[in-house]
Amino acid sequence: MTARPVDASRRGALRSAGWLYFLVALTAPIGLVYVPSRLFVAGDAGATAERLRTSGALLRLGVGSELLHQVLVIFLALALYRLFRAVSERQARLVVILGALVPVPIMFLNVLNEIAAHMLAGGAHALSALGRPQLDALAYLFLHLHGQGIEVASVFWGLWLFPLGLLVVRSGFVPRILGLLLFVAGAAYLADAFTTFLLPSYARFVGALATVLEIGELPMVLWMFVTALRTPRGAPA
Repeated sequence: MTARPVDASRRGALRSAGWLYFLVALTAPIGLVYVPSRLFVAGDAGATAERLRTSGALLRLGVGSELLHQVLVIFLALALYRLFRAVSERQARLVVILGALVPVPIMFLNVLNEIAAHMLAGGAHALSALGRPQLDALAYLFLHLHGQGIEVASVFWGLWLFPLGLLVVRSGFVPRILGLLLFVAGAAYLADAFTTFLLPSYARFVGALATVLEIGELPMVLWMFVTALRTPRGAPA
């Protein structure tokens, strides 16, 4: 069944949500994937600390990316609420709670782990009593905790896709297949997070599979962005 056109009362919210979702998808991988992969050397505190010392600009880019895309997520969740509340007020509220109200504070606090790692690697004056190996080990620990904090937040990144997927399926103006793909992506986020914490011996295999399935969220991002571009300006919110 083809989706029906978006009615005029939702076009403003659709434009906002489409642009915001696209910007989140564009900026989030910088701080969540690219920067940590360039700084963290698993099992080697000395090498990790050295990268932190020589890549301050890269770390600041990652911090800025995380703060920016989390602010965007707040407004995205509100735009999605306006877009879908006529479909189901209850599910639209869950999108806001699971998509922004809980995970955004987690991610903002998690950024402090990166900042602490950078300070320790640079030899914070207040910690001059500690030797370089101890400071490097602490910097490694905080950067590792940053990665674990992302895994904690990803539990909610998975959960929010279920009410969002249900709203998409019920909406009638978004292709239903996109909602089904959101269910798959949400399950992948949850499987990856819980395997990391509860079954770490399987984390590498499940993580690789989950990374592929999480791409199921991307078609929704692209559909909303393309539809936002085609939506006339000046449409009522």
